[in-house]
Amino acid sequence: MATDFFSAHQDTLERALQATATREYWTPFPEMPSPRVYGEDAAAQGQAAFESYKNADFPLSLDGAKGTAGQERSPYGFDLQTRYPALDADTLIDQSSLALDSWREAGPKAWVGVCLEALDRLNKRSFEIANAVQHTSGQAFMMAFQAGGPHAQDRGLEAVTYAWQDMSRIPALANWVKPQGKNDPIDMQKQFTIVPRGISLVIGCSTFPTWNSYPGLFASLATGNTVVVKPHPGAILPLAITVKVLREVLIEAGFNPNVVLLAAHDADSDLAQQLSMHPLVKIIDYTGSSATGNYLEQNARQALVYTEKAGVNQIIIDSAPDVKAVARNLAFSFALYSGQMCTAPQNIYVPKDGIKTADGQMSFDEVCAALGQAVERLCSAPERAVEITGAIQNEHTAKRIEEAKALGLEVIVDSHPLAHPVYPEARTATPLLLKTDASNPNIMQEWFGPIIFVVATDSTEHSIQLAGQTVLEHGALTLSAYTTEAETATKIRKMAERSGVSLSLNLTGAVFINQTAAYSDFHGTGANPAA
Repeated sequence: MATDFFSAHQDTLERALQATATREYWTPFPEMPSPRVYGEDAAAQGQAAFESYKNADFPLSLDGAKGTAGQERSPYGFDLQTRYPALDADTLIDQSSLALDSWREAGPKAWVGVCLEALDRLNKRSFEIANAVQHTSGQAFMMAFQAGGPHAQDRGLEAVTYAWQDMSRIPALANWVKPQGKNDPIDMQKQFTIVPRGISLVIGCSTFPTWNSYPGLFASLATGNTVVVKPHPGAILPLAITVKVLREVLIEAGFNPNVVLLAAHDADSDLAQQLSMHPLVKIIDYTGSSATGNYLEQNARQALVYTEKAGVNQIIIDSAPDVKAVARNLAFSFALYSGQMCTAPQNIYVPKDGIKTADGQMSFDEVCAALGQAVERLCSAPERAVEITGAIQNEHTAKRIEEAKALGLEVIVDSHPLAHPVYPEARTATPLLLKTDASNPNIMQEWFGPIIFVVATDSTEHSIQLAGQTVLEHGALTLSAYTTEAETATKIRKMAERSGVSLSLNLTGAVFINQTAAYSDFHGTGANPAA
């Protein structure tokens, strides 16, 4: 049956292989929540499914459960009260290890087939997942649909594609014949077996529970490992739905459903530490704080550890023909999901003597004013702005805005709540723009949330040097720059390559530094401390 799944989705896999080779735009999962694509009743059914999970036991049967977990609260102002089966670390490891015995024997076509079928089914439930993502992460509905559904599914398929590409290079059998001169040749049959590492632990985050977890989850499954999925306690539901779908596919394919397990827990539990230090856990995929990520890298010696941690994303403004276009683009990036994206910009470097524009020299203060005006204009209509900003996922991020205000820096644009037309209790905030200079040590750390520092530097050369140093010492997932000078662009590109960060140049239209396109972009270079 699993091989049938492979055959059913082989065309999609072949097309994905082509896209990853050309890096062109392609997706099998439409990103617009259109009834013409997903069905006339899909939105209502997805909403109904989400409502059915509230104040109820999540419909997932796990042997050995000892009570329940679940304390999720929507950033839009209500408790989900969804209860999930809770298993201790030893039970999870024992069940995962037992399931590995048969799963490892199934082989690459079966592993990949199960993954492809599950992704197809998850896509059909994108509205359900969107509601779950919205009311755990705080993303606005459109982002929750796109990033939580189709874009996350793209990321999963991309991981499966790379896995298949590597596994399929190696023949299962080979005839090895070595001539021996006058003697008979040596003739051997060789067998090559793809061997999984063992149990994989996926540790999810609260802001992008599916988008950040699917690559590691599906890469591990597609290469024959069993997976324990440990969601963030504030965002269990999206990954619980994912685990439920995967287990249904595994059962239909004739496998032990414990190939994929859910490790739900509350915030006061040490389950994550117990699992990550277990000697049978051989792969860890983690998204979250640098403190925990560094701990795993240094202490989980039994496992391959992949981390995405905090970083300081930066923008260099050297020159631009149309500063208003730059400001509009950046204002959207500042406001999008209230700066709670790992790719969101934080430090904006502008020479203290200003920049060149098509209309002549623009001073540092004028650049600050242009950025501030663009943010104010974007957020001027709360009912529209909340569909960009979404809600603040947790109180720690909300408090961080107040901590930034208390730094005593000059305020370009203050942060304030937005009235949500549907959810009056939503925790919202507009971007806070602060003015400072390069000597301020506060800019050398991540301020997660809608907090932006516009930094006066001595020159563009100084901006480039500062950006490179920051990436090397503190990490970054994105770097963006604006310049009309080819020589300056080359200097910035070389700095980005040497410090190990992805670079975007002169974005002024409908593409933003926050975005990453599956099959084309590489999210996280692996070459700096952030990833």
